[in-house]
Amino acid sequence: MMISIAAIRKHLALPNTSWQICLLAIIGGCASALLVVLFTLTIEGIQQLYLIKRDNYNSLDEVSRFDLPIIGALIILLIAWLTGYKYLRTGIPFVLHRLKVAHGVIPLKNTLNQFWGSAVALASGFSVGREGPAVHLGAACSSYLGSVLKLPYNSVRTLCACGIAAGIAATFNTPIAAVIFVMEVIMREYKVHIFVPVMLASIVGSLITRSVFGTSHNFQYFHTIALEQHHYLSLALLAIGLGILAAAFNKYLVLIIKQSVKYHIVPRLLLAALITGTLGYLVPGAMGTGTSAIDISLTSNAQLGFLVSLLVAKLLMTMFALGLGIPGGIIGPTLGIGAIAGACAGAIVIQVLPGEHLGSDFILMGMAGFMAASLSAPLAALLAVVELSGQLELVVPAMIVITIASIVSRQLCKNESIFTMQLDAQNLLYNKPPIEESLQNIGALAVMKDNLLILEQASTRTIIGELINSHESQLIINKEAAIEENKINNYYWAQLDTDVADDEGEDIEHKLDKQLILHKLIPLNHQATLAEAYLALVEQRSGAVYIYHKDINDCIGLVTFEQLRIYLVEGKLN
Repeated sequence: MMISIAAIRKHLALPNTSWQICLLAIIGGCASALLVVLFTLTIEGIQQLYLIKRDNYNSLDEVSRFDLPIIGALIILLIAWLTGYKYLRTGIPFVLHRLKVAHGVIPLKNTLNQFWGSAVALASGFSVGREGPAVHLGAACSSYLGSVLKLPYNSVRTLCACGIAAGIAATFNTPIAAVIFVMEVIMREYKVHIFVPVMLASIVGSLITRSVFGTSHNFQYFHTIALEQHHYLSLALLAIGLGILAAAFNKYLVLIIKQSVKYHIVPRLLLAALITGTLGYLVPGAMGTGTSAIDISLTSNAQLGFLVSLLVAKLLMTMFALGLGIPGGIIGPTLGIGAIAGACAGAIVIQVLPGEHLGSDFILMGMAGFMAASLSAPLAALLAVVELSGQLELVVPAMIVITIASIVSRQLCKNESIFTMQLDAQNLLYNKPPIEESLQNIGALAVMKDNLLILEQASTRTIIGELINSHESQLIINKEAAIEENKINNYYWAQLDTDVADDEGEDIEHKLDKQLILHKLIPLNHQATLAEAYLALVEQRSGAVYIYHKDINDCIGLVTFEQLRIYLVEGKLN
């Protein structure tokens, strides 16, 4: 059994699509989806205690709407105090950071804060979304599976992506959009060996949420759209407004984050609760994830003035909740903000062109355009709105809105993805040099040389003789040293100058001291990727690392710098 597990690990270290990674993706996706379903049921269970309908805060009286966020913030702070305030980092930006610095492995205490803190925040009326917790919980669940099985880190990253896809699919029942979101926003690369298992996990997540909550989507009450070509000018104007609004939203959200880091988390969350409670007292439709705002936007008799006040309240609620540290996602609120902005545009069009009935159409366009411009995820935004609404007819007009809004936001307003802006504001690493990006897709187990010849305290003559006679095996000298009563193996990799090895007529005795090269080997865990091997050797640009499994004193393989060089220059795994 141990041999088969080792063989599976070595196979998973290669960036290939295999039935093993697909099976693990299904298992991890199933576990992630079940955790997200439990998270959703927890929110609904809490809301049933005081709400008539999920996210319908209009049913509460004014005082209750003011008090509820404050009570929620106190509970979130209690959870954070029990786990430790330093574990409050959660959500999509944190997952992006962990993918870069820890291959997607998420600390347990951060996950506990994400589950309970976000459940309380969502049940308390804060303007945050469910997809951020879904991404975090899915990533934590699937990456934990990879960590328990001691899989190579490149496959742990793949499982992390699978868990994210399953979590999003389980939250919105949108398997296609979940896959595209993972590839476009999380992984930021399209590789077949990642795409296939991510797709399988997304399917599993969607099947599980359908079995629990049914097959319907949140926004299937939209009627077939009535947009024609003569409406495209209005859509272009809407897209320009959405691009500018998204850039302003991102800018001020990040500004709040930068200013708030100077203060402790306690006053920050209480301030967020006070702002949410005050705005909720005045505009209850702005509370919650965004579904309530979308419902109100669809009301045919909603006046433009009311819609504008709802838009302003939703923007402020979302910026201060997320900017001050309330745990939760941003996609739900962006859909709500886009819907309100689209409803405002639709109301203006109706006043300019009497007889037009484009309210719901512009709402859908607003959702797609604002999400795409704010997140810099045009394809994910398009597919999310198509799947949520079930309206294939909106593809062409939505593409017009998304492209124009994205161009205006990025080129004219110099806007970036809100996730990267959040990471910059929090000083969290999310980018690596292209060399490391390439090397972290391959596990060290896949290329290590395991045909080893280990000599114990060998003499120079013995080393030279073995080097000349052994062409295939890698010669290692093992020198033991007692350090703090623990026996540590000092491994050295032996090399000979090729001129000596090839020229048998030379008197080797005279060249022993000059031509024998010993490189001290650097230990690497068997889960490491070639990126870690490269970082260990890049300064000296020579030598090798040795791979160990459980015991650091037990060398099971060797990866040389020459192997890395050949791969980087020629693209070959030697």
